[in-house]
Amino acid sequence: MSDTRQHQALDILPVGGRIGAEVTNVFLTPELEDSVIQAIETALYEHKVLFFRNQHHLNDASQEGFAARLGRPVPHPTVPVRDGSSYLLELDSSRGGRANAWHTDVTFVPAYPKASILRAVVSPEAGGDTVWANTAAAYESLPEPLKHLADSLRAVHTNAYDYAATRSNVREEDVARHRNVFASTVYETEHPVVRVHPVTGERHLLLGQFVKGFAGLSSSDSRRLFEILQDHVTRLENTVRWRWQAGDVAIWDNRATQHYAVNDYGDRHRVMRRVTLDGDVPVGVDGRPSRALAPAAAALAAE
Repeated sequence: MSDTRQHQALDILPVGGRIGAEVTNVFLTPELEDSVIQAIETALYEHKVLFFRNQHHLNDASQEGFAARLGRPVPHPTVPVRDGSSYLLELDSSRGGRANAWHTDVTFVPAYPKASILRAVVSPEAGGDTVWANTAAAYESLPEPLKHLADSLRAVHTNAYDYAATRSNVREEDVARHRNVFASTVYETEHPVVRVHPVTGERHLLLGQFVKGFAGLSSSDSRRLFEILQDHVTRLENTVRWRWQAGDVAIWDNRATQHYAVNDYGDRHRVMRRVTLDGDVPVGVDGRPSRALAPAAAALAAE
């Protein structure tokens, strides 16, 4: 039996046992037929992250145009977009663009992005892989007592975290960039630790590096509990690792995953460009939605 499965218009080859699949017969353009777009969305909800090789025809404008077929592109709340683009965020290793900590994109705002589309522009000959984790599989792997506890918890997420504390060999210029750009406006949002996916109905652990602590718990208790739950997310069984080549594109369900860019390529150059799609406000198992805490986040939620 072949490992390749047909998904309407797509040829899909699973990469990991619990997450990730490569799509082998599609060139991503803004002009794709609706049926292909629908097939990509269906496959994305099943596999959480999709990989497309040899998309060298894409440029900044066509990447944004394709992303708009999957949803409404939105800029990052604090980091400026790439010159000449409307929504594109450039991650350039020579300018501190190394996201080497487990996270879900932009969870410090209430309606954080539903999906991200990432294109490799420059890839090092070795290193620079990205790893994704399936947060639904992580929830399902919890023992029942931990599931019940997680269902009841709410966590505060913020972009004003200690950047240096989460990394080793941090450069002063990277710390300054985090403070002056990434955290130039401070956002805080309280999310349910377990969110119910609005399309699949799956339960996902909503954690990652932006978690400041759990509502009602001390910082020390929060830290220990966070480590227990986060360790379930990043177990190797729940992950998939992608070896980038220039021209590759990855699309991931940002409501169902965390990811980590492996910083193992030294001073070799790595450039990635990302478009994110507008998301929805998470709802917990008890039906309660997320809520903004910081004034700037409250204003964002009211738009």
